[in-house]
Parts: sequence; C-alpha cells; structure tokens
Amino acid sequence: MFRPKLPEMPSPSTVHHPTVPALPVQHGPAPTCSCRHDAPPTPVRRLTPSLGVGAGAVIAVIAGGVVLTALLTAVAATAVSVAVAAVVLRSPLRDQRHHH
Repeated sequence: MFRPKLPEMPSPSTVHHPTVPALPVQHGPAPTCSCRHDAPPTPVRRLTPSLGVGAGAVIAVIAGGVVLTALLTAVAATAVSVAVAAVVLRSPLRDQRHHH
C-alpha cells in the first residue's frame, strides 16, 4: 500500500545474428544453433525497507521511550526524596538554634 511505484525499465532489444540459415517451421523440439543467446537483463530494483524493518524500528523507538520515561521518573522520585530529607533535617537544626 505504501510502497513506491518503480518505473518499468524497457529491456534493450537484442540483436540476433544467426550463423545457420533459418529453417522452416518444425513441430517438436527446437533445433540448437551455434549462436549465443544472452538472457534478457533483469530490471534492477532498489531494495526498499520492508514492513518488518519498519516495525522493528517502531518497537525500538517505543522501547527507548519507555526506558527514558523510567529514568525520568527515577530522577523525579530522587529529587522529591532529597527535598523531603532536607525539610526533615532542617527542622531539628532550627529548633537547636533557638534554644541556644
């Protein structure tokens, strides 16, 4: 559905120079000749990423996002813990200063 349309390459016409005179039409196996027949060139197709590669990339991006979100959550939880510890430790220190 989302694959690009590749232009069809016209195959070059092959020039055939037989060394044996043409024979009348025969029914049965084709006669062998001493001329060289090359296979027509196959059109070159560019390899496009298939759906499997695209799905793998999507899964990798989602997994990376999950890991980064987990790290961000851990940093936020650490920051909240440090803030709470600072408030708790500050309270007794303040009381100590007022008594002296």
